[in-house]
Order: sequence, then C-alpha cells, then structure tokens
Amino acid sequence: MEIYLPIAEIAVNMFMLLGMGAAVGFLSGMFGVGGGFLLTPLLIFTGIAPAVAVATQTGQIVASSVSGALAHWHRKTIDISLGVILIAGGLVGAACGVVLFEALRQFGQLDLIIALLYVFFLGAVGGIMLLESGRAMIRRKLGRSVAARRPGQHTWLHRLPVKMRFKRSKLYISVLPIIALGALMGLLVAIMGVGGGFIMVPAMIYLLRVPTNVVIGTSLFQIIFVTAFAAVLHAVTTQSVDAVLALLLMVGGVMGAQFGVQVGLKLRGEQLRLLLALLVLAVCGRMLYGLVATPADLFTLTTAAGTTK
Repeated sequence: MEIYLPIAEIAVNMFMLLGMGAAVGFLSGMFGVGGGFLLTPLLIFTGIAPAVAVATQTGQIVASSVSGALAHWHRKTIDISLGVILIAGGLVGAACGVVLFEALRQFGQLDLIIALLYVFFLGAVGGIMLLESGRAMIRRKLGRSVAARRPGQHTWLHRLPVKMRFKRSKLYISVLPIIALGALMGLLVAIMGVGGGFIMVPAMIYLLRVPTNVVIGTSLFQIIFVTAFAAVLHAVTTQSVDAVLALLLMVGGVMGAQFGVQVGLKLRGEQLRLLLALLVLAVCGRMLYGLVATPADLFTLTTAAGTTK
C-alpha cells in the first residue's frame, strides 16, 4: 500500500515503513540505543532525502525510547540524576547542531557530511566494541571476570573537579565529562539524526564506568528529552520534519521496543555489546560502499531544500 509523504515528496510502501520502525524500536529496547544510526541510512536507501530523513526520524526515536525507558523504569534500572546531567549537556549540543545542520544544507554539503560522520563514528565505535566484547567472551570461557567495572578502578576522568554522587550507578565523579558527553550526543542527534546511544552506551560503560545494568535505561531516558528537543528545533527552523512519515515510524517503533527489552534482559552484557558491534559495522560498511561506489546516475539536480529531482 503506497502512501505519499508530503515533505519528502515521495510515495513509499506504508507497511515497509511500519516494519522499519518496529525493527528499529526492537533494537532500541534491546541495546538502549535510539536506533537512528540504523533508521537514517534505511530511509536514505529508500530514496528519502537525507535532510528529511535526519529531521523526521527523531520523532520515531522519541517514541521507541519512551516505550523502552518505561520498561526499564519499572525495573528501576535508570539513574535519574545521571540522566538529568546528560540531558543538560544534550540540549546545548542539540541547539548548536541544528544551527550547523542548516548551515551545511545552505552550502550544499549536508549529504556528504552526514555520510562521512556515519562512516567515521560507526566504524570507530563498532570496531572498539567488537574487540572488547570478543575479549570479554574469551575471558568468560577461561573462567575470568568479565566485569566492565572493577572495584577501585579509576581513570583520569575521576580526578576532575565539580564532583557529584550518583547513588543508582554507585559513582562519585565530576559532572564536567558527563555534560561534555551529553553535548556531543546532542550535536550528533541534530546533525546525524541519531539518538546517540551507539556512542553513549559504550562511553558510559568504558569512560564513566557506569554499571551495565543501569546504562541502557539511563541512555534511553536522556535520549527522550534531547531528541524531542532536536525534533522541535528542526520542525521550526529547517522545516524538514515529515509528520506522516514520523507517525508511521512511531507506531512501529513503540511496538518493537517492548519486545526488544524482553530479549535484551535475557542476554549477557558482552553478548549484547557483540551483537550491537556487528550491527554498527554492517551499517558502516553499507554507508562506505555508498561513498565509493559509482552511482547509477552521474548527475542529479537538487533543490535548495535538499530534495533530489
């Protein structure tokens, strides 16, 4: 069943969009990521302009993240105080990101920048997570500890000033790196159309030493507010949000997220990180191929709004 998307100016199969939303929602609940790192490329691959894909799917990220976060809320696996600090930095980063997004679109370099950012971040994060999760699984087979956070283990981040105690995460750490991490995630939300969880989750585990059982719920919690803020800014400033597309993705995302949470609770931490690493690298490979492969049409005409003719 074809449905016309007014802002994207393209007709797309409605059930395909619902399925895409459900699949990404499932991943959101399972891994604690917004799913935008996968949904934005999928929308672009279906022919939707990158500017519209980035701005619109932020709504789906909010819906699926709310669904997943509620499930974690009932299990008390969300560190609210840590999430609030991340949100504070994320709002600032998102505001700066929307301004940069519009500037890149005006210069006609938005599509290239989005693709390059995906290849860089997905390749780096996916590679690191693959190596770490592989080592953790080998240590488990050998009977060694696989805990990401060992008692008494600290990094230089723990020596920074302006410290705050986070009871749920059992941390006493400076808020400065937390705010900086949140700001980076907000910037990526606005420019790349991602929830930032594919970077937030490993950063919280390996840099901040947040316990794995708290990471996913807290990541989803901060994604809700930062991504919703970015969506509103995009709707007001860039007018790239397609409400019809966003609604279909939201419906699918909410349904998929609940199933993802149930599956995620049945897997070990290193197994989740391995699966996420493989998925991240697969998307990275597809984006890289799109950059280096010779296009079917060597020349295209593009409007100022970024829609290909």
